Amino acid sequence: MEKLTIGKMAKINHISEQTLRLYDKLDLIKPDEINAENGYRYYSIRQCARLDMIQYMKSLGMKLIDIKKLLDQNDISLFKSILERKSNQIDLQIKEMLYQKRALQRTIESYERYEKSPPDGSIVMEFISKRQMYCIDAGINFYEYGIEVYEEMLRKLKNKLISDSLPQIYFCNAGTIMRKSELEKRRLYSSEVFVFVDEEFVDKSLITYIPANTYACIYCDSFNKEKEYLLRILDTIEQKKFIITGDYICEVIADLPVFEKQERGMYIKLQIPVKFSEES
Repeated sequence: MEKLTIGKMAKINHISEQTLRLYDKLDLIKPDEINAENGYRYYSIRQCARLDMIQYMKSLGMKLIDIKKLLDQNDISLFKSILERKSNQIDLQIKEMLYQKRALQRTIESYERYEKSPPDGSIVMEFISKRQMYCIDAGINFYEYGIEVYEEMLRKLKNKLISDSLPQIYFCNAGTIMRKSELEKRRLYSSEVFVFVDEEFVDKSLITYIPANTYACIYCDSFNKEKEYLLRILDTIEQKKFIITGDYICEVIADLPVFEKQERGMYIKLQIPVKFSEES
């Protein structure tokens, strides 16, 4: 049989000489013969079978250390076990990539909504489709405090997201809820924070569904204006004799990558579900 130089062995197998030297160093595939006088490496054509198997295992995403272990032990069941583990890793990577893609889509949608939103202080009527939210009660009325307490409430939300094994893509654009009973009394009380989520990525038992409805909305470019704007929209509802049909939602349309005084930059949409009375 013709002896194959390292160059020819590399060429007929479409790999580099450097790769063959690495495989030699790792004892994955050794030259069939080494010339004692000049140190030249020579391979046999029969060794291509082992090289094919090494390259095939590499194409499956296996590490060279695992490939060597398999070839050394010559154990088919071990090979199957490693392949199953690798398959599970790929499934997890695919899932994580889907989460990342959805996160990018949500962020792009968020900034598109911000760009196309009415100016600060605008009151509009909007029909909003059914939504899904993940919500917790942080146990404190943030209206009695400032932005610092709101940030503390968000830490509790984040901790709960993690404990419920939810993708961290959802920890953005967090909002607050005020229940209808408090809203109708004009009592500014809200201890619940939420994020909107997707049904395909979150267990249904963790989801609160918000039905489709017509909302009286006002847009707001500052956290510190919310109280004033909420009262303004309540005045409008009263003047137009609308009927409040559900809970107040303060939705952050976009968390802006702009920080003034080291505070979170937000563009907010205040929403109250209403229906038209016979008098309106």
